[in-house]
Amino acid sequence: MSKAFYETLGFTLFGGQLEKNYIIMKNGNSLVGLFQDIFENTIITFNPGWDENANPIDKFDNARTIQKHLNLKTLN
Repeated sequence: MSKAFYETLGFTLFGGQLEKNYIIMKNGNSLVGLFQDIFENTIITFNPGWDENANPIDKFDNARTIQKHLNLKTLN
């Protein structure tokens, strides 16, 4: 895994299970999930409805809404 790389950037272990090939690392408000041999391809995921501490939040924009907003901006 890239755990050592992210540690050099100041990330620390936040969650997950190394023995099950996944960990979550945190640096300030930034989270990175590292998964080895779990997904077939490289992917980006989002956890809408959670804050950076995995606590539920009431209001949030989902990724598809943000994508539509960004696509409209690039067309104008």
